[in-house]
Order: sequence, then structure tokens, then C-alpha cells
Amino acid sequence: MDFSMAPGTFLFEVWQARGSLLQGLGVTMLSSALSIVMATVCGLAMGVALAYGWWWLRLVARLYVDLMRGIPLLVLILFTYYGLALFGINVPAFRAGVIALGAFATAHVAENFRGAVQSVPAGQMEAAKAIGLTFGKRLSYVILPQAMRRMLPPWVNTALEIVKGTTLLSIIGVVELLLSAQQAMARNYMIIDFYLLTAALYVAVNFTLAQLGASLERRFSYLRY
Repeated sequence: MDFSMAPGTFLFEVWQARGSLLQGLGVTMLSSALSIVMATVCGLAMGVALAYGWWWLRLVARLYVDLMRGIPLLVLILFTYYGLALFGINVPAFRAGVIALGAFATAHVAENFRGAVQSVPAGQMEAAKAIGLTFGKRLSYVILPQAMRRMLPPWVNTALEIVKGTTLLSIIGVVELLLSAQQAMARNYMIIDFYLLTAALYVAVNFTLAQLGASLERRFSYLRY
């Protein structure tokens, strides 16, 4: 791999493609962030439904979780973009990708959260109820802070999978990092070089996300039963 800036070298080609690569990286990070936020918010709500909802609400939530966990992510992305169009619902490619990623990850976050809250000793909820706290306050002030300690590691894993899952969005025409790198390869034929660069960028994004998760874990590590 030639690291000089002479025409035809790797660094020269990277500099030439810098605009598209940075734009692709931005699309990857934005789609990941939106999907993670969607999955976290919806997953927490569905996790509460799984753990404390009425029987019919638990049933609906369970059907959703089992269905989403059983469908390959690629199939879900294709259905969201192409399948909904059959019913007259035309969703732009980027939005369809975010919806598919978020819907897929929501099921995993919901199941992780359900397991986390149900791992908190039942006496904690009973004690909070005994001092007159409402259900919302019991959940917010007693159960959720303790459940976060056990939920964070699998949440980080899910977030990392979302970042890697954005590579599948190229199948519906979203020019994310991988597709932008492949477009550069089509011009310069430096396939191994650009794949290594792309892998390094994905590692950098996921390492940053993992460090954020570790920081949050330390934030909640002071809690004890």
C-alpha cells in the first residue's frame, strides 16, 4: 500500500474520494443514531408492556418481538422499501432503512429490558408500593435505575449490530459508507485498500459507541440492592 500523495497512490485516491466517503460515513452515523434512538424508546415501552402489561398487551408485544427476531434483517429492509409500495405506501430509501433497522432492534431491546426489570427482586417493587409511590414512580425511581445495570451490556451489543446492519441499506440504494467505498473502488480498483479503510472506519465508530456504553455502565455501577 503506497502512502505517498502521488497520482494513482492510495492516499491520493482517498483524498479524491474524501467527499463521498465522508458523506457515506455521515449517512451511516445518522441512520445508526436514528435507529438506536427509535429502538431504545420503543423497546423500553414494549419491555414495560411485556413485564407489566395486561395479558392482551403482553400477547401483542410478544408476537411482535418473536416475529421481528425471526425475520432476517435484509428481508425486513426489502419489505419496508419494496413491500409497502405494493400497498400504496411509498417510503424513501433512507427512511425505510431507518424504520427497518429500528423495528428490528426494538424487538431485541424490548426482550433485554423485560429480562432486566424482571431480574430486579420483587421486594423492590413491593417496598416502593408500600410507601405510596405510583406505578410510574416505582418504575422510574426504583426499578429502572437498577435494571439499567443489567440492560446496558446487551443494549450496547444491539447498538453495535445496528451500525454494522447499515451496510445492508445499500441494497435499496442508500449511499452509506460501504457503498460509497465501493463506488470509489469502481474508479481506482484499489479493492483491498479501500475495504481495509472502510473496516477501520466501522471499527472507529463502534469503538466510540462501546466506550460510551462502558461510561454509562460505570455511571450505574454504584447502585446496589
